[in-house]
Amino acid sequence: MIPPRQIAKEDFFYLLMNIKSKIVDSSGMNRIITRIAHEILERNKGSNNLVLMGMRTRGEFLAKRIFDKIKEIEKIELPFGILDVTLYRDDFRMRLKQPEVSVSDITFDINDKDIILIDDVLYTGRTVRSALNAIMDLGRPTTIQLFVLVDRGHRELPIRADYVGKNIPTSIDEEVKVKMNEIDSEDAIYLIDTKES
Repeated sequence: MIPPRQIAKEDFFYLLMNIKSKIVDSSGMNRIITRIAHEILERNKGSNNLVLMGMRTRGEFLAKRIFDKIKEIEKIELPFGILDVTLYRDDFRMRLKQPEVSVSDITFDINDKDIILIDDVLYTGRTVRSALNAIMDLGRPTTIQLFVLVDRGHRELPIRADYVGKNIPTSIDEEVKVKMNEIDSEDAIYLIDTKES
């Protein structure tokens, strides 16, 4: 059971949603992390110039898992940071309620580095665009490579992921919900029907 302090409003809403299917379970998520860690190392010919950057909230936990897996494989600890893009979002001023703003935690130089930017779901591409703006304010990396756990389609901007855990094509009435053990008490990816019944 989730301790009371960890229950978010979205979890109550989630309980009311119509779950169509469980796409990935805990074992599947572990396999994705292992595969993507190897793909990152293969594409970059090792870990020499890499830094990992997870986007709050679930992206930071995915990044930590990639960090741990690469450490296990390469016996090296990569620079690891957390990026909050709230203030860079193009809908920031349009929202009626006050957004929850966290602080980015990037304590290393990103100039001339190969950044692996990590998020849970790629949808319209607007959050990734915000992240690119935030990164460019921090320095000038050699490359920025994107890993997403799920690509659900419906892009509004010309953005694509370099590493994809799972492609899950969705309709406009469907949503992908990623649950992570660190905050949700389980590892899973669900397909949710958001249609009004």
